Parts: sequence; C-alpha cells; structure tokens
Amino acid sequence: MRIVIIGSVAAGTSVAAKARRNTEEAEIVVYDQGKDISYSVCGIPYQIGGEVESIDTLVPRNAEWFKKRYAVDIFTEHQVTKVNREEKNIMVTDLKTGEVKQDHYDVLVFATGASPFTPPPFDQTSYENVFQVRSIQDNRDIHQFLSTHQPKKALIVGTGFIGLELTEQLTHKGLEVTIVQLEDQIMPSMDADMTFRAEEYLRTKGIILHLEDTVKEILGEKTIEKVITANGAAIDTDLVILAAGVRPNTQLAQEIGVALGDSRAIAVNRKMQTNIPDIYAVGDAAESFSVITGKPVYRPLGSTANKMGRIAGDVITGGELEHRGVLGTGIFRLFDMQIGQTGLTEKEATKEGYEIEVLFSIKPDHAQYLGGKELTIKAIADKKTGRLLGAQAMGENGVDKRIDVIATAISFGAKAEDLFHLDLAYAPPFATTKDPVLYTGMALENALHRNPLITPKELMEKQQNNVSMQIIDTRGKKDYETLHVEGAIHIPLAELRERSKELDPQLPTVAYCNKGVTGNAAQNLLLNKGFKEVYNLSGGNKNYQLYKKMKQQK
Repeated sequence: MRIVIIGSVAAGTSVAAKARRNTEEAEIVVYDQGKDISYSVCGIPYQIGGEVESIDTLVPRNAEWFKKRYAVDIFTEHQVTKVNREEKNIMVTDLKTGEVKQDHYDVLVFATGASPFTPPPFDQTSYENVFQVRSIQDNRDIHQFLSTHQPKKALIVGTGFIGLELTEQLTHKGLEVTIVQLEDQIMPSMDADMTFRAEEYLRTKGIILHLEDTVKEILGEKTIEKVITANGAAIDTDLVILAAGVRPNTQLAQEIGVALGDSRAIAVNRKMQTNIPDIYAVGDAAESFSVITGKPVYRPLGSTANKMGRIAGDVITGGELEHRGVLGTGIFRLFDMQIGQTGLTEKEATKEGYEIEVLFSIKPDHAQYLGGKELTIKAIADKKTGRLLGAQAMGENGVDKRIDVIATAISFGAKAEDLFHLDLAYAPPFATTKDPVLYTGMALENALHRNPLITPKELMEKQQNNVSMQIIDTRGKKDYETLHVEGAIHIPLAELRERSKELDPQLPTVAYCNKGVTGNAAQNLLLNKGFKEVYNLSGGNKNYQLYKKMKQQK
C-alpha cells in the first residue's frame, strides 16, 4: 500500500507517524509546498515577541528526522498540482527546479491546511510592510522587517487568537498597536458581554480599538503609511498584520469531486473519509462536528489537526479510531489576562433553539489570603434537561484548568448539578474550598429549579418594556449610593427580613448584591416568605454595570 499525504504540518505528519506505528509494510510519502514541516503556528507570535528565543524551536523536526524515525519520505517545496482519481496518480512540481513528475497512490490524504484571508482593499496590491501569520516563513519575514525597519506603530486587522496574541507581543516590543475589527466586538467566537471585559482591559494597556469598522482606503505605494476606515478614522502605521481568519485549502480536492460541507471545508465522516473511496481529509482543510449538536463545524486548531491526523493514519492501516467531534475549546493570553471558552456560547445556544439558563460567577481563582484574583465564568445550561452547554472564563490565573474541567464534563454529557459533585483538587494556593467550577454547578442547578437567575440583558429588556417589578439592592448604603441598578430600592440583607413587608410578594422581584452571593441569600429569604417570583441578578451589580457600559458604548 502506498499512502500519499499532501501537507506536512500538524495533521499530515500525524497521519504519517500513526500509519507507520501501525505497519512497516506501507510506503508513506508526504509532499508540501512549504520549506518547513511539523511546525507550531501557534508559537509564532511568541517568537516574534521574543518569548521564544529561536525560530528553530518551533520546528522540532525536519524531513531527515522523519525519514530516520518513521521511514517516511517528505518532499518539501514540492507542490501537488493535479490529482487523477481514476488512475490514482498525482502530478508534482519541484518548486526549486521546476521539474514535474508523476506519482501514484493507493490512499490519498488531503492535509492541505488553510490560508489566511486577505480582506479588501489589501487584496489589490502587495505591500512591503503587510504580513500574515501562517507559516515559519511568515515568522522569518516579520522578524527581518522588525529588525531592519524598527517600526513604531502597528495596525492589526482582526481579533482572533493570532491578532490578539500579536497585539500583546508587539506592545511588549514597544510598538503602539491599533486594532480594526469588522464586528462590534473582539473575539467574535465569544459572547459580547464577556469580550467587553477584554476590550476594557486592552484600553488600559494603551491599545486603540476601532470596532465595527473596516479599512476602506490605503495611502502609500510600496509600503502602507496610513489607512482610512469606513467610519472615517485615519490611522498612521509602519506595520500591518492581517489576522482576519483563514479559509480551508480545498481547490485541489474540489477539482476531483471531493464534497465540501456546510462550512466550505472538506466533508468527512468520523473516520476522516471523504465521499471518494481511498481519499481522506484532515486538519484545517477538513470539517469537524459539534459534540453537543452533532452539526458540522469548522474549528481550525492545531490540537484538532493532530487528532484528525492520528485517526486517519489509524483507519488507513486497519485501525478502528473515530473522530468524536469538538467543543471549540480555546484559550489565549492577553497580557496578564487569561481568556478561554468551550462549548456553545449564549448566542449559539439560542440560535440552536435551546431555552437556556445563564450564570455569571465571579469568584477568586484561589484563596484570597494567598493572593487569589477575580475569575469570571459565564456558564450556560439547557433548562429542559439540565445539560451543561458551554462556558467562557476570564481571569489572571486558573482559567485553563476550569475550562478544561468543564470541557471534560460536557464531553461526557454532564448536567449542571454534576459539576458540584466533582472531587476537584483543593489547597489554598490552587483553589477555594468551593472551587469556581463547583460553585458554577451549584448555582446553575439552583437556578434550574428553585432560584432563577436574571441576566443584566434580560433585566434591561424588562425595564425598557416597562415590566412591573421591584428591584432590591441588598448591599451597604455606601455601595448603593456610589452606583446601583436603575430603579432599585435599598434594603440591606440584614434588614430584609423585617422590611420585606414593605414589598409586594405578588410582584416579580429582583434581588442583587455586588457579585451574586448575597443576592442569592436575599432571594432565598424572600422565597421562604412566600414571594411568588424572585430572581437573583446574575453576576450582581458589577456585572450589570459592565453590561450597561457596553450598551452605552455600542
């Protein structure tokens, strides 16, 4: 059996390695039009910023190493230009010599990856100071430009992982960074009421944000000196990074009738097989599916690419591995802030037709007497089944382990209540006695049954629609006078038991404190006194004021 793989980054090399581990009988050949193999795209921003000392550390293996270790022939700077599915052969051009040769296969794997999207008007002309980040060569080019030209101002178009990671790294290098983002929020894969926290944080770091805007005009010939946005902003720049997302490389596959999925990536089954026998697709060129909904999704991440590659390599050589889908789990660092997500967001869950409960939990990541810092988790559960659907988290520490725990729970079909019963590691330097994950499960479970939550969004909508209700601020007088929810009356929790007779038990009631805990205590008190409909404001006044500020700015 001769296995030919097109592409040699995470997915392609994983196919080759797993296939060889399973059998010594197969011939395995890999072609890649680039110079480097098996490199870390995700590490490039940190090498540009200087946290990773050498580019070489991002390319731990080369073709010679693979040949020696796995008896796999990898041909770099070789482009596959044509596939003949009937004859099972391919045409390959050596990009260094121009020589064209024919090769044959028994099994063909598309690991062709994805290419950066170039938005207009940048797609009209090439400029010396415009870069994208997708390969080690891009890394080399940016490094050389920084060293040679010493730019002072950078413009970043797009705010996915790469865009925001480079925002951090270029700021560390002393550049003034401006961001232009088409949507009205950064990180469009998350909910706006979470990313607004990050937007506020970026502004404290001196980052200039132009949201819901796009570049319309470019000034400069060989290099861009200034851009004009659709909203009329004039932005001077010495360096432009285009980070507006990627598109799967599917042209070669489409030419031979390989079907695409709804996401426009290559459609595959759980064994990474396409609609054509003996042809597979993996990595950023291939479509995945949601663990929760079962529907096709496109989530081009290195971790998923490695997984897909291993599955394909196993199946091709007689194994039984299957892809089990993804949750879209991701995390990145933004200066001192960690930002992560897994599963469905509120907007995605609503679009999918779920009736959801939304919790904002604001807790220290570990014991405050040992320096614990605030950690915000937004968690979403299905009201009908109690199933946990997703979470987003932000904080200085501990975001990774909370998101990973929740991702694991969702993968195994956990309900909100199951989170509370997890036996998680506890010691004051690492967690609180009621870990943020445990608290999330407890509060969501309460909300799904006796103690409903109301989000700032829902409360404001009721206020705007003049819904009759009573809002109780249970904090101290000073906190209330400093800033409170519009229309709230002040009854501290210590006085609420006696003063509850001042309230109408038949009227919908919202209780709140600063972050949510005392609000829950007030909610329980009023419910025990016979109040019919009592809500706790999720995330308390702090969350409400953030949401209010977001709405005012947008």
